[in-house]
Amino acid sequence: MVVGGGLAGVRAAEALRKHGYEGALTMVGAERHRPYDRPPLTKAVLKGETDFPALDTDLAALDVRVLAGERATALRLRPGRGGTLATTAGDLDFDGLVIATGATPVRMPGDGPQHVIRTLDDALEVRAGLAPGARVVIVGAGWIGAEVATTAAKDGCAVTVVEAADAPLANALGPELGALTAPWYAEAGVELRTGVKVASVEPDGLALAGGGHIPADLVVTGVGVRPEVAWLDGSGLDVERGVLTDASLRASVDGVVRDDVVAVGDCAAWWSNRYGRRLLIEHWDTALNAPETAAATLLGQDAVYDVAPYFWSEQFDRFVQYAGHHAGAERMIRRGSPEDGAWAVAWITGDRLEAILTVDRPRDLVQAKRIIAAGTPVDPVLLGDPGIPVRQSVKS
Repeated sequence: MVVGGGLAGVRAAEALRKHGYEGALTMVGAERHRPYDRPPLTKAVLKGETDFPALDTDLAALDVRVLAGERATALRLRPGRGGTLATTAGDLDFDGLVIATGATPVRMPGDGPQHVIRTLDDALEVRAGLAPGARVVIVGAGWIGAEVATTAAKDGCAVTVVEAADAPLANALGPELGALTAPWYAEAGVELRTGVKVASVEPDGLALAGGGHIPADLVVTGVGVRPEVAWLDGSGLDVERGVLTDASLRASVDGVVRDDVVAVGDCAAWWSNRYGRRLLIEHWDTALNAPETAAATLLGQDAVYDVAPYFWSEQFDRFVQYAGHHAGAERMIRRGSPEDGAWAVAWITGDRLEAILTVDRPRDLVQAKRIIAAGTPVDPVLLGDPGIPVRQSVKS
């Protein structure tokens, strides 16, 4: 049984068949659309380049029974193995379960109209509102907010981005690096207002904390997501911010793992042996690759998910990529300067490369990603020279 019809759920179904599972396989998905890819929603779909970014999969050929437009509502586990999944289509018994229910966007207070972009329908609704001259106000200068602002500005909208932090991407990258992206907004003709908190969304725009108002024809909220795990209340599974799993993606009850329940994608908080901490990575790359481990685990095979996280964003005519995890790194090394156009920042601990952020330097990203995965020592001096390929910073 797979709960979730997004990328993680689809890849889990594919992986189960790949690893030799020949029994009955059911997928429960909340959306009525056939499976599609989410990253294009704020890119190609919003730009009007496609109306449906379909996933390259054939669930019928895999003999997967798909219950589209149905939601999981509760989970009852049997002692030992298996249980019952309560859904809007009725109760479904299972012997093995993949939880891939994703995440739900956070919304601002207020009864005024606000849009989020999580589903295809969300993206199409926002696209319909991006008319020339429309006053578009975006709450949040994170990855989603920047991508929506990019397209809205190119469509001739009057765009304002409101950010509670002192810089864009402050939560993801820190205020110092986030501030380096602030000029991109002005270049695109977008008004960026940082350090501004929203009180509520009103029928005619935003009411700001402490007074003030920003009129809007369209409000788009992009302030993050929360794992879709409320339906697991009372199930006995260990759930905090997401479904807690071990390095093999097995869920647990009171700290005791179950071999019959795994979790993947945006709803899974998995233990990383690489970083010695639990990670909740709400990005496409994890949804794409983690299901391979989850399926193998569910079928009793030895598997561990321990990759370096990766994500990317296309904003203001720049290609921004990030690989690794820099929260515990000792120091940051710059490769080039924003004045050069293309630049990068690396984080290291001792001589170990922990993470890298690149702006229009895709080769740096590819080479650094391999080094991070291998754990190969690097020379910090060579790494900091933008004229030297990242791969040549590896110590001989």
